[in-house]
Amino acid sequence: MIPRVRTLIVDDDPAVVRLHSTYLAAVPGFDLVGAARTGAAAARFAADNTVDLVLLDMNLPDFSGIEVLHRLRMVREWDVDVLVISSARDGFTVRQALAAHVVGYLVKPFTKDAFVARLTEYHTARARRITEAAAETTVGLGQGEIDRLVAPSTGAISTSTGAWGGGIDPLPKGLSASTMRTVLDRLDTVAPTSARAISDDTGASRATVRRYLDHLVAIGAVTVSHRFGARGRPEVLYRRAGGGA
Repeated sequence: MIPRVRTLIVDDDPAVVRLHSTYLAAVPGFDLVGAARTGAAAARFAADNTVDLVLLDMNLPDFSGIEVLHRLRMVREWDVDVLVISSARDGFTVRQALAAHVVGYLVKPFTKDAFVARLTEYHTARARRITEAAAETTVGLGQGEIDRLVAPSTGAISTSTGAWGGGIDPLPKGLSASTMRTVLDRLDTVAPTSARAISDDTGASRATVRRYLDHLVAIGAVTVSHRFGARGRPEVLYRRAGGGA
């Protein structure tokens, strides 16, 4: 059974908090666990309580939602999801939010139907992510698969594939070497690709793909760039390090 999503609403307008609380109550699988009207209060609440999802406004009275994102990542790393709900639509703010790997960016004003659709989509993706993570930890590997994952000289997990041929130190808890190889197989040193494209190609959820890409970016194995579509919406692109500019 998929756990209910414990949700924190962050907005300085009490009327907006009430409205979004009403909207949230109409979406199955979500529980409102708190509301915060300042960035400091939001970061403090998320650090002291179990929160799965933060509905975050960018325009707060003490500091910006971007700072809230940075503080959340510092104290909770990647175990809390953030859906931005804001009137801020300037490219700089949107790019910074995407760089922190928010699960969505919903621009105010919007309809109840749009809110419900976005939260329902998130709930489906989260359920798939939890199911995949559980499968990765419960399905055993054969001896041959284990031998291929263990680097003989160091005992490190090897994810060498194709042209890359390099190895990575033991992966963080929750990441699978076999899934890492699958993600790497879809990355090129020249032509960048998106998490969405990798997700569509492999069948893994976008949230799962992003977790692996985040790790690869953190260790310098993958570089990040941005592309803007016809409507100016930025898309994060990834490619293996070492390719041409």
